[in-house]
Amino acid sequence: MKRLLRNTLRSSFVQRAVGFLAAEYLRLVWRTNKFTFDPPDVYGQVEPRIPAIFAFWHGQHFLTPFIKNKESYRAKVLISRHRDGEFNAIAVERLGIGTIRGSGDHGGAFHRKGGVGAFREMVQALQDNYNVALTADVPKRARIVGLGIIMLARESGRPIMPFAMATSRFIRLKNWDRTTINLPFGRGALVGIKEINVPPDADAATMEALRQELEETLNEATRRAYAQLGRPEPDHA
Repeated sequence: MKRLLRNTLRSSFVQRAVGFLAAEYLRLVWRTNKFTFDPPDVYGQVEPRIPAIFAFWHGQHFLTPFIKNKESYRAKVLISRHRDGEFNAIAVERLGIGTIRGSGDHGGAFHRKGGVGAFREMVQALQDNYNVALTADVPKRARIVGLGIIMLARESGRPIMPFAMATSRFIRLKNWDRTTINLPFGRGALVGIKEINVPPDADAATMEALRQELEETLNEATRRAYAQLGRPEPDHA
């Protein structure tokens, strides 16, 4: 039975169907939640700095394609090569976002998971005036920023724009990243606090300090987004 289910989920027809349904569901959520922005002129502040690296947490990512509010903005998002990533890739491409397949983890599985190629593709995308979006934390280490995104900023010379999106109505799963499924017909908040720049000559100590700063900034943005909605932040421990 498990093998049958696995083979079914690997079917291109099933993956396309699930990706299509996921994209249309997210459109519904976006259109039926009234969003506020913090700061109110967040787009005015960000636009002069693009192309940029947009960073967010695992498990809080489903609505992130909708930060692209103009057709002229070009964006690509890093999505893993894992089977589950196929559904996500189909969904975000339907929502008008390009995909880069590979891992943002710079640990021991970096080469095996296609990290080298994905890293180069992200650098090239930024050079080609695409915004690049990716989770700052890596699988199984929720809310701990990996060095990959810091290395990308150092190599590309582009700023990191940390942000958080939340809705007043949601379902929280009990998995490693406490995935939050946003629900329609509520209120939403998008919070972006500040940009983080990594000097091209940043040494290990500087990169670690900036990694910690990004971690703290994302945690504060997430906390603030839920606070504005009058909801406690979902537990990620």
